[in-house]
Amino acid sequence: MEKEEENTEATQEENKEKEYFESLQRLQAEFDNFRKRTEKEKTEIVKYAEESLMVELLDILDGFELSLKYSKDEGVKMIYSELYSLLEKKGLKTIEVRGDFNPLFHEALMKEDGKEENKILEELQKGYLLNEKVIRTAKVKISKLGEQKNG
Repeated sequence: MEKEEENTEATQEENKEKEYFESLQRLQAEFDNFRKRTEKEKTEIVKYAEESLMVELLDILDGFELSLKYSKDEGVKMIYSELYSLLEKKGLKTIEVRGDFNPLFHEALMKEDGKEENKILEELQKGYLLNEKVIRTAKVKISKLGEQKNG
């Protein structure tokens, strides 16, 4: 009878140990997932921390480009070049505006009759990406199929 009680107690102890061990494994896995998630969030925060400043600087960049269009001042060209290089190092990229209209990257402000549908005809304002995220869509004029006139 004592042996049965000892076996039962030993089995209960083993079950408790197994339960504690499994609980510890779950906690370790949860903690590891938490650590990975917070690292990923931290990386994202650092990656896009400069986004609001970049968006504000785009208007200044537009002003520089406009002044360069009408001025041949070498000093302005140099300052623009340095500013643009710095922004590129921080992850800023210009959105391409050739070819087909893509609503993820372009905003159509005007439509004009053309031979093909939804082809970009003209860039009205540059669009930009920051680390592959659109921070300003490119404003464009696109084509629409013109109506054929019989006559």
